[in-house]
Amino acid sequence: MAPRAVLVGLPGSGKSTIGRRLAKALGVGFLDTDAAIEQRTGRTIPDIFAADGEREFRRIEEEAVRAALADHDGVVSLGGGAVTSPGVCEALAGHTVIYLEISAGEGVRRTGGSAVRPLLAATDEAEKYSKYKALMAQRVPLYRRVSTIRVDTNRRNPGAVVRYIVSRLQAPENAHAEAAT
Repeated sequence: MAPRAVLVGLPGSGKSTIGRRLAKALGVGFLDTDAAIEQRTGRTIPDIFAADGEREFRRIEEEAVRAALADHDGVVSLGGGAVTSPGVCEALAGHTVIYLEISAGEGVRRTGGSAVRPLLAATDEAEKYSKYKALMAQRVPLYRRVSTIRVDTNRRNPGAVVRYIVSRLQAPENAHAEAAT
């Protein structure tokens, strides 16, 4: 069993929103690995980061991703930093991985003052923008490496993004092209 699609992208790119809508459009289930981690551990992600650190969180996350890839046949949404684990990148090989692209400005706008994103905690917008750009520098090359489909989510409503993804998934000859308008 393998997921129909795996969504990756920076915080605010729409992984959860698009994932739920895409699953509904495809008539399959949706699994968010961040939610699975919280359910399995009984703790929030910020709590895990604070108590155990990022390294331990990434270990737990890799286990959750591997389980999702093995056991879920719907749409899977990964946490934004999952691709920083070499084991996760390795596990994604052979799957349909959709990278939801977003600009720093739009990402900061969409994530707002969210306290549930430990790596974006900041005292002001300038600091948050700087942190977001740093995440982009680290993660965008990884998202590009693991993805089979790329979709620009800037200034696009979720319905349009989902329709585009469905069209790409239904065109298997194009499934591994890098692209998107």
